[in-house]
Amino acid sequence: MENRFNTIAGWALAGGIAALGLSIVTGEYFKGHRPEKMGYVVEGVEEEGAAGGAEAEKPIEFYLASADPAKGADVFKKCAACHNANKGGGNGLGPNLWGALGKPHGHVPGFAYTDALKGVPGTWDWKSMSDWLHNPKKYAPGTKMTFAGLSKPEDRANIIAYLNQQSDSPLPLPAAPAETAEAPAEGAAPVDGNATADAAAPAAGNEAAPAAAPAH
Repeated sequence: MENRFNTIAGWALAGGIAALGLSIVTGEYFKGHRPEKMGYVVEGVEEEGAAGGAEAEKPIEFYLASADPAKGADVFKKCAACHNANKGGGNGLGPNLWGALGKPHGHVPGFAYTDALKGVPGTWDWKSMSDWLHNPKKYAPGTKMTFAGLSKPEDRANIIAYLNQQSDSPLPLPAAPAETAEAPAEGAAPVDGNATADAAAPAAGNEAAPAAAPAH
């Protein structure tokens, strides 16, 4: 009786050991791994940062053509902690910005500009002011200006239009840059270069008329 009990216990123990071993082997074989690419792929949707995801920014003159100085005054509130644009106003942490457009960098007397900004050549024109407002540290590496910048070109255009009005002699805002020439109308017959040349050639004995001349 005792031998029979020992035999059954031995078989039960052996079965348990076998089951445990099989469990370990199976777990290793089917061990989960993190997929190289998580989630599901949705056709037509690009990953963040993929090329072509954002429309290229147009020149600042394009946005200035429809800029609103009143909206620029609201945007300027972000700058008011350091600057004012009042005629005869004093300097704060930043220089007074009255009449800044068209002036050289570092033009306010008595303000301690950084060498980084004073070393930038040129004047505060439309593009330079836009580039400065977009990213001061990129425009003048080493500047003490801590403002992160305005990413939207519409905001920069509005604030530039506002600053332009804070002057005894506001500059005329630029016209929007001309768009590229339109493509030929659909279905239009292609122009034969030889035929065009023949048609343009002056008749014998006659001279061609001169072409008109194209204007911190």
